[in-house]
Amino acid sequence: MTSLIAQNVTLRRGRRTVLGGADFELRPGELVLLAGRNGAGKSTLLRLLVGAIRPDDGLVALDQRPLAVWDPLERARELAFVEQNAETPFEFTGRELVAMGRYPHRPRAKTPHPDDLVAIENALTAVDAMAFCDRPVTTLSGGEQRRITIARALATQAPLLLLDEPTANLDLEHALQLVELLRQLADRGHGITLASHDLNLLAPHCDRVALLHEGRIIASGPPQQTLSTARIREVFGVRATDPDGYFPRRFER
Repeated sequence: MTSLIAQNVTLRRGRRTVLGGADFELRPGELVLLAGRNGAGKSTLLRLLVGAIRPDDGLVALDQRPLAVWDPLERARELAFVEQNAETPFEFTGRELVAMGRYPHRPRAKTPHPDDLVAIENALTAVDAMAFCDRPVTTLSGGEQRRITIARALATQAPLLLLDEPTANLDLEHALQLVELLRQLADRGHGITLASHDLNLLAPHCDRVALLHEGRIIASGPPQQTLSTARIREVFGVRATDPDGYFPRRFER
């Protein structure tokens, strides 16, 4: 099964070091929450992991091969990425955008293969997007667009899935639905990493939480261990306390 590893990766933006010796690993069958302050480098790390940018130092390897030597289409069949702010400047329908997730499998195909149609339908159904998938994406709400973007990644059927703020703009029902879907995919053997600030919603469903702070992963392990009071104070500068009133609530579908 495919695994993804970043070893001692460093990335600089001018005089600023965004990542300074960060280590990260995504293994098959696990759901990992990547957490940290705004500007900690979570989005940058995800983009390094999928090959969208290259580190100044260090190594990113997919299936024990440096990511840089992979053929782009071959890599796209193994890694799917949901960006934080995916732009759709043209009047594509939702279904057309999701169909683009099949490009790594048949880049020269003029008509979809039956397998492509099944993957597209399954992806749209998984995010509850069938009701609006044939509308131009420019007419969709932010949450609807987000579900289409996630469906496009699912349509690749890649074994590794990386998502940046996947629950952004989603209402509570569809956020819960997405978390349950990601948990099910991980249980079937997919490796999934999601960067998010919503610790209460996501951490209870994850196998591991990785805390990114000052350019490095300073802790990685089970949520109950990693999100200790001391770590929360160190990374986020706030005090974690037990519930003493109406909030936080536990939500279930």
